[in-house]
Amino acid sequence: MAVNGRSTAPVPTLPSHADPDTDRVLDSGLLHELSYAFGGPFHFLLPHRFDANLAAFRTALSDAGVEGRVYYAKKANKAAVWMERCAAHKAGVDVASVGELREALGHGVRGENIVVTGPAKSDELLRLALLQGCLVAVDALDELDLLITLALTGAVRPARLLLRRLPPAQPHSRFGLNAAEVETALDRCVRAGDAVRMEGFSFHLSGYATQPRAELASELVDLCLKARVLGLQADRISIGGGFAVDYSPADHWHTFLADQRPEHYHASKTFQSGDFYPYHSPVAGADALRTVLDTVPEGGHESLAARLKETGTLLMMEPGRALLDGAGASVFRVQGVKDRDGYQILTVDGTSLSLSEQWFNSEYLPDPQLVTPTGRPTGDEPHPACVGGASCLESDMVTWRKIPFPARPRIGDLLVYPNTAGYQMDSNESPFHDLPLPPKVVLDRLGDRPRWRLDRRPAC
Repeated sequence: MAVNGRSTAPVPTLPSHADPDTDRVLDSGLLHELSYAFGGPFHFLLPHRFDANLAAFRTALSDAGVEGRVYYAKKANKAAVWMERCAAHKAGVDVASVGELREALGHGVRGENIVVTGPAKSDELLRLALLQGCLVAVDALDELDLLITLALTGAVRPARLLLRRLPPAQPHSRFGLNAAEVETALDRCVRAGDAVRMEGFSFHLSGYATQPRAELASELVDLCLKARVLGLQADRISIGGGFAVDYSPADHWHTFLADQRPEHYHASKTFQSGDFYPYHSPVAGADALRTVLDTVPEGGHESLAARLKETGTLLMMEPGRALLDGAGASVFRVQGVKDRDGYQILTVDGTSLSLSEQWFNSEYLPDPQLVTPTGRPTGDEPHPACVGGASCLESDMVTWRKIPFPARPRIGDLLVYPNTAGYQMDSNESPFHDLPLPPKVVLDRLGDRPRWRLDRRPAC
């Protein structure tokens, strides 16, 4: 049933947490100027939020009395500004390709502060890592053999490496070494002598649960102790990423999951609630690290933090999304409005490739904010609208869900998707239809007159 072209059925909403920094940008008037200047969608970045998130992780380590290193997982966002911040704060970077490694080096991140991950690394990537003194997370025995060979044939320094452990709880993962392969790898490291410096072990677990992460970390500590008996350095472990971001308050998230139905989506699109990212997480970011450190592994008598201190084991982690929490948003201009029975179909000047959750047959759920040329509208009456991309594909929906906007969106209005820096902005972006890739704008100062610049990338 519809009244005056609008549905009378309640449409679920999912507001994000209040964010004064993003609100200042939305209310500054800058976004319409940038939309006009670029003639298409763009992303804005807030580097001071990255700095604050990095500091929070480091504080969690310090408060626990644990020696640790934080490495930014570069795949979470391609912007060069994050490399600038890592170099400025002497933080590490996790890379998985020659291009990522060159960019990190080109922005001043020292090779010793870079860890190279990913499967089946190329000869070129391993050679460059060796030359720059990077730490290599070895994923397979043939990769270990190649690294040792490269180190024995003209390398100026030992190959620094971690052995990546296949999580026993995720035996079907294509990444990592099983127990027997770890035994073989340790023997080969011993036989390689001074050509390698085996510094420890790593893993990456799918999901965001803290208890399994602490359990496996404790097992890696045991492996380090075993490797030390063999004469290997083995003084550090990496627990990877998997630190959740809390996008929305608990009550809104649980209400949304309970209320959402196919009729709330364009074309009655259906999603399984389990396919959605957990947009509310009671333990997120640096607090999740604190929980991991405080956890007593099953069958143990002391916390993971105590075990790390007792054994002199350094803790590494490679968060991406969690370091980018609150560090940016994505902006689209409405260029078409079409009325349907009880809702509107908005067409924006970009595509769903700039919100990468579609990659996972899911949807980025936090509500976009409507910004008109005169500011953000308010109102009690919802105006539901879904959001389509500018391509000719039916599946190019930026948001399948009918968003209850506080006013009817019009051509020229902006839609601002909040908190998209982590894994949303550019993982899937493509110049489809010869549309240019959305530029990234770095905001170095907020307030009434924000200072902005285009993100810089070195020539490759």
